[in-house]
Amino acid sequence: MRILLCCAGGFSTNMLMQNMKKVVKESAKLKEEDFAFTAIAADLLEQEIDNWDIVMIGPQVSHKTDFIAAICEPRNKPYVVIDKDVYGQMDGATVMKLALVTYKKHQLAMANK
Repeated sequence: MRILLCCAGGFSTNMLMQNMKKVVKESAKLKEEDFAFTAIAADLLEQEIDNWDIVMIGPQVSHKTDFIAAICEPRNKPYVVIDKDVYGQMDGATVMKLALVTYKKHQLAMANK
């Protein structure tokens, strides 16, 4: 799964991304080679989205959800806003669960269409 994190500019999202990578690395079930991560400014989404499976939105850019939806939905890409408290705690495990659940729900919805 290729996970794209969208933020305002990047330092804190980069830290969260590192925590997510650590969760995958330390997991008994998840394999590092099955995941790729990057963090970009939300304004670059349209240029980057085609290479990614899911878009995770930092709470600091949640006001751009309509902009992000307009890019994701026509390309059939799932997206989700990360809870501000989870983000503030840099909780990589919870964010990984959110990514996996959101992606799986999206796949099931597509299979049922």
